[in-house]
Amino acid sequence: MVQLEKMLAPYIEQAPEFGQNVVIALVIFFVGRFIALGVKKVSIQVMRKSKVDETLVGFGSSLGYFGLLALVVVASVNRLGVETTSFVAILGAAGLAIGLALQGSLSNFAAGALMIIFKPIKVGDFVEGAGVSGEVLEISIFTTVLKTLDGKKVIVPNSKIASDNITNYSALGTRRLDLAVGISYSSDIALAKTSLLEILLADPRVLRTPEPVVGVASLGESSVNMVVRPWVNSSDYGAVMMDMNQKIKEKLDEIGVNIPFPQREIRIVNADVLKQS
Repeated sequence: MVQLEKMLAPYIEQAPEFGQNVVIALVIFFVGRFIALGVKKVSIQVMRKSKVDETLVGFGSSLGYFGLLALVVVASVNRLGVETTSFVAILGAAGLAIGLALQGSLSNFAAGALMIIFKPIKVGDFVEGAGVSGEVLEISIFTTVLKTLDGKKVIVPNSKIASDNITNYSALGTRRLDLAVGISYSSDIALAKTSLLEILLADPRVLRTPEPVVGVASLGESSVNMVVRPWVNSSDYGAVMMDMNQKIKEKLDEIGVNIPFPQREIRIVNADVLKQS
């Protein structure tokens, strides 16, 4: 019994100090957790006032909260007398290993965060990037969802879009149509030009500013190649293009301007010699 008392004596002497450390550690944990929650709420309010995307608001605030909470836990454990240097080193090594294992996902996350913040594209835009073109349905932290013109749903990793050239066809609100029309060399160019301009000006979807342009682009092998370049709202691009092709063909037929087929002229030299051979 006496020997047991001797063995427990050091622990009994340290009990008050240990109990005090436990209380202080608990205070550090709960106060630190309260502060971390406060920082999370403030960061959410700041990001929402800055009109940051809601997905990034939730992810960023949670990431910051758990980072602060980890520091609080380390401080609490250190107060109990536990050596935290090795603990922090283990956490760092684990974080490095996880980062290397998830480097593809992390690059997608970084690209997604930048896209959400700087908004080179947004939901509803028609874009081309990473070899895919379509309407943007969703921009998440890791992927961007596109709907192609033929109704396919394509999910593209954000890192591929961010590392490639992005063509946003909807960003500026207007687009220029580039239509090519070939007429025969015997046709009246001035008449064709006037008639094509009349078609453009008669369509209310064609913008007056910038002005539509009709002109001769080149002299081809079998046709005079004209260009028709009206400006339209981005949402009208496809419909106007198809309508204009039809109206141009009908108008040229009406005024007697021919759209020639490719032709080749073959000349036979020394026909008599060829006949004798």
